[in-house]
Amino acid sequence: QVQLVESGGGLVQAGGSLRLSCAASGRTFSNYHMGWFRQAPGKEREFVAAISWRGGSTYYRDSVKGRFTISRDNAKNTVYLQMNSLKPEDTAVYYCAADSSIGTVVAGHGDYWGQGTQVTVSS
Repeated sequence: QVQLVESGGGLVQAGGSLRLSCAASGRTFSNYHMGWFRQAPGKEREFVAAISWRGGSTYYRDSVKGRFTISRDNAKNTVYLQMNSLKPEDTAVYYCAADSSIGTVVAGHGDYWGQGTQVTVSS
C-alpha cells in the first residue's frame, strides 16, 4: 500500500501561483510513477501532469504546458506541482496518484490516490 497526502491548495487570484505537494508513505516511493489530476464541480476528473519514477520524463495536458511544472524528490518521498499564471478554469480539487506504469498514469488512472486539495482561482 502507498498512502498519499496532498497539501498546498488554497485561494489565489488569477495570475498567481501555488505549489502543491503530495507526500507518500508505505511502499518505496521511487518505485512508482506519479501523476496529478483534477476534478472541477460537475466535470470529469482529468489528467494534469505525470512524472516517471526517477523524474527523467514528464508529461502535461496541453492547457497547462508552460504554466505548471511537476517534479519529485525521492529522498523526501514527495511529488510537487508548481502552478504559475493560474486561471479561473484551473479551479478544481487536485489529486495525486501513484502507479507502477507511466502509461496508466498518463491515461488517467492509478493504483493509489490521495484525498485531494482544493485550488480556487478568483478572477
